[in-house]
Amino acid sequence: MTVLHIDSSILGDGAASRELSAQIAEREAARAGTTIVRRDLAANPLPHLTGEDFLGRAADPADRTPGQALDAAVLDEFLAADVLVIGAPMYNFSIPSNLKAWIDRVSVAGKSFAYTADGPQGLATGKKAFIVSTRGGLYSEGPAAAMDHQESYLRTVLGFLGVTDVEFVRAERLGFGPEIRAEAIATARAQIAGEARLAA
Repeated sequence: MTVLHIDSSILGDGAASRELSAQIAEREAARAGTTIVRRDLAANPLPHLTGEDFLGRAADPADRTPGQALDAAVLDEFLAADVLVIGAPMYNFSIPSNLKAWIDRVSVAGKSFAYTADGPQGLATGKKAFIVSTRGGLYSEGPAAAMDHQESYLRTVLGFLGVTDVEFVRAERLGFGPEIRAEAIATARAQIAGEARLAA
């Protein structure tokens, strides 16, 4: 089994999403025969997709530009994974731009999805995804729920690619002071440890 562990927080090792996604990856790594592949999108950001890269996706491997070769490598890494662990903090009601750059490189017609006579079909099926969703405020309920374009987008785009078995681990209200932050992280850790139900 291969686990692809992706971090996107720009805040370094102290980020809650990094702490919690590492706990999930370590839990998955404890299984026999598991390989962990880690991609840190903040330490090693992917360039945003260019027209040349996009138009060259069908190029022969020997003729690929460096950008096209990177495009193919990131896609192959995604397709080979059995489990996705994605640390996804909320930035400005959505996801970090470095995570969007990764999504743009794994969303490839004919590889991870296809257009058919019956509509689009995800090709990256059979995967399990755990998404660590961290937020400074409260967005899973209440007045600010309408501003959550983070979880809804990730669920939609992964589903479009065929990844429909998705669970969220949420740590919210992280900006409400040290005590509330610590409580939110402890609750999320308990979810990961199996002491509480993960958010569907």
